Amino acid sequence: MQINRSRRYINSLFEILDFIAQDNISASENFLDKLDECISNLPNFPYKYRKSLYFHDDNIRDMIYKGYTVVYRVNLEKNSIDILQIFNKNKPPLNK
Repeated sequence: MQINRSRRYINSLFEILDFIAQDNISASENFLDKLDECISNLPNFPYKYRKSLYFHDDNIRDMIYKGYTVVYRVNLEKNSIDILQIFNKNKPPLNK
């Protein structure tokens, strides 16, 4: 399965990494490395994480990682996983 990261996800991720880096650059780098590792493992078990609380679609899932929610869509027709968004789990994403 191919993993696709949306522009919205990438922009949000950079904001999070910048925020973490203000206190500790190595913590920011470690956060990214471990998050990428979790995302890289998604093709092995794409339905491992819970059905999304924010969408009424069984193919959209919420992966919780260190207090952040990563929303992704499993697209079996295209044999891909689309990473849609990342946000603090206490703040749902804004639909823009």
